[in-house]
Amino acid sequence: MDTLLAVRARGITKRFGDVVALDGVDLAVTQGRIHGLVGPNGAGKTTLLGLLLGLAVADGGSLEILRTPIGRALAAPDGVAGFVDGPGLYPSLTARQNLAALAALRGRAAGVEEALDQVGLTDVADDRAGGFSLGMRQRLGLAAALLTRPRLLVLDEPSNGLDPAGKRHVHGVLRQLAADGTAVVLSSHRMDDLEALCSEVTVLATGRVVFSGPLDELAAENGALDYRLLTSDPAAARRVAAGTAGVRVADDSGERLVVRAPVPALDALMVRLVQAGVAVRELAPVVSPLEAAFLALTDQQHAEAR
Repeated sequence: MDTLLAVRARGITKRFGDVVALDGVDLAVTQGRIHGLVGPNGAGKTTLLGLLLGLAVADGGSLEILRTPIGRALAAPDGVAGFVDGPGLYPSLTARQNLAALAALRGRAAGVEEALDQVGLTDVADDRAGGFSLGMRQRLGLAAALLTRPRLLVLDEPSNGLDPAGKRHVHGVLRQLAADGTAVVLSSHRMDDLEALCSEVTVLATGRVVFSGPLDELAAENGALDYRLLTSDPAAARRVAAGTAGVRVADDSGERLVVRAPVPALDALMVRLVQAGVAVRELAPVVSPLEAAFLALTDQQHAEAR
């Protein structure tokens, strides 16, 4: 299994003076997968991303990237690319000139046009980066990372500032990279991005890992959730819900009910509504299962720390 890992971290610790940023962190990132890294502010996400990009070194533990042991030098193996806290760009240069300058620094003469096309910036390639929106700068930063044809791509909030079309385009790029064998580590506060892209996720809180594994297992960590329920007959739906084991009506004001239930009880409610002749027009979680599990895990960790 280790031969399929792009990242293997064991017991990583990192301090900044008296502040413990990472406390015994384990991380395994599989080649060809998109791995989400999430946590509240101050959880240690940026510090961990910096270690993967060779911008900092760990104080303790062991780290292998692309099967190369990482020592005490500020460097990352060939094949690693990405950005933390937004991409660094030359604002006075155009998008094409920015990429050409980076390509020259890396001894590459080709790949600029392909990278621009991949991220959908060909039409603005000759516009200065200083006039770009946040989303366009994020896409140009992704293009800069793609110049190296990375085997490990590390991205910090890559969807920041993207409009729906831009986000869809970037998601498609990341999915294709993973399909071609690239490992992607994606840090984001947006649960919809994680649900759309990631097959695995690591949750950090106060510098420690509180969960790491498949995304569906994280969602399953949470039990009962609140769901918005819109039906053809709210009064009848309220009666059926009140009489279904495991279901509690959390809010019955207006046409939409809010019911709290685990998935098996919710399934039973749907069956009973159909049997009662009540049409279900909308059923959606008030908070996504992933977000609910994330909040429960991080709140629990903060309570234990206190």
